[in-house]
Amino acid sequence: MAVIPMMCLTAQAQHSGKDYTLRKGDFTLAATVGYNSYASVTAQPGTLATYEGAALSTNWSDKKLMVGFEAGWFFNDLWKLNLGGGLNFTNNPGYSAVPGTMDPNASAEDNMGEISGYRAVADAQTLTYNVFAGVDRYFKMKKVTNLMWYTGLHVGMAYCQNQQKYDEYTSMGKSVGESWNLRGSVTMGVDYFVLPAMYVGAQIDPFAYTYNMTSYRPQEGLSNLEANSHGFSFLAAPTLKVGFKF
Repeated sequence: MAVIPMMCLTAQAQHSGKDYTLRKGDFTLAATVGYNSYASVTAQPGTLATYEGAALSTNWSDKKLMVGFEAGWFFNDLWKLNLGGGLNFTNNPGYSAVPGTMDPNASAEDNMGEISGYRAVADAQTLTYNVFAGVDRYFKMKKVTNLMWYTGLHVGMAYCQNQQKYDEYTSMGKSVGESWNLRGSVTMGVDYFVLPAMYVGAQIDPFAYTYNMTSYRPQEGLSNLEANSHGFSFLAAPTLKVGFKF
């Protein structure tokens, strides 16, 4: 964070009077460092007598830092449309259980020399994606030629599904866990154009609202166990950017 103002001051001294700010028709692509807005959930295998569900946390301060990207298009000299997101799919092949010779009801002394059993490895799949869009209104700073601040509205959705199935006699079929977030925020930030095609920036959300729904289906034939939450954040999700315009 300390490097950004130093770069801005140096560039301003070297390029005073030259306007590198954006114009209608420009495209931007920026690498971002901010909070992890993805959803994540793990299915609960159907081997228990009682299950408990809880909505997953959407608190930005609980999340880890994440490197992402943001694409933008200036459909007007001072108005930008933002788009971004990502998708991940993971497949974990399953393996059958390997029985041992130990007696779970016997003492440790009686089981000396016996062979432990290996539980099956779940056949699992995980799908995760995140999408967002927003509109920002830019304002030029007369005293600092290449510095622009902006405010806008952003909306986004994150979704995660995890499926697991064990190849063992205690398994009750496929278990599924799902979680999704809907997020809306008011955003404010600044961009400084250090070169004709490069800028650095920072932004924060003065207010954000997130709705989360989390559900579990421990085994086939059961209804979903659901929990939801409403999250309200202030001065949330600080994000740093290094971007390029085309």
